[in-house]
Amino acid sequence: MRIAPSITQRIAVSIMWTLAAVAMGVLAFIITYILWHGLPHLSWAFLTESPKSMGREGGVFPMIVGTLWVTMLAVVIAAPVGVATAIYLTEYTHEGKMTAAIRFGADCLAGIPSIIFGLFGFVFFVITLGMGLSVISGALTVALMVLPTIIRTSEEAIRAVPRAYRDVAYGLGSTRWQMVTRVVVRSALPGIATGVVLSVGRSISETAAVMLTAGSALGLPQSIFQSSRTLSLHFYILSREGISMTNAYATASVLIIAIMAINLSAYWLMRRFVGKA
Repeated sequence: MRIAPSITQRIAVSIMWTLAAVAMGVLAFIITYILWHGLPHLSWAFLTESPKSMGREGGVFPMIVGTLWVTMLAVVIAAPVGVATAIYLTEYTHEGKMTAAIRFGADCLAGIPSIIFGLFGFVFFVITLGMGLSVISGALTVALMVLPTIIRTSEEAIRAVPRAYRDVAYGLGSTRWQMVTRVVVRSALPGIATGVVLSVGRSISETAAVMLTAGSALGLPQSIFQSSRTLSLHFYILSREGISMTNAYATASVLIIAIMAINLSAYWLMRRFVGKA
């Protein structure tokens, strides 16, 4: 018996809505569970004090500083390289073996486990280049991790810009560089920013690679060449070793709030930018 197309469509839509609701429900449960256990223990002292007794007491201020340094440096290093690579692949070269090899390499890098990046960063940045366990070693390693995400999202955003925009720019006498910087990149900026925001989120939440490269010092880093512990690594150590589940939940709450704030701020900024464009 053949089912009517309208019924098939309603069934498919119902299944998709159900699966989406399940995914959102799981996400909401995880966030609610962590915040329920962590928010009661958050305070100004917890955010501004240094940890004591290996993290059993005190706060997470050095971890916040270390997380900001590693994340900011990683994005500052990876974003220009990733966006420039995407522009080259879409605007300055023809499809061929070279572009296919670059895309294949980016896809392979995106699928490599973070612990492998950490091992590479430990061998190359920490030992071979003599940077030691430091913020800069962690940032360079994380930059390599987020680079494929920025390349692929930026490339897709640039490809989504209509061809007519390029033709009009050329018709008005623009050079290729003027067309790329003033028309294509401006139109693709929301998609490019999405890739950068995703990279920021991954940088903040990374644990394994940072543990092997940035180290796990509890003190406040005075420079990028000193070791530092990030929030995600601090949470991992507190929970794995059973040092203090109370501080572990509080640290996880800080992480979740930070990531949500970054995503909402980026979404708001992009909405304002697109509205003015």
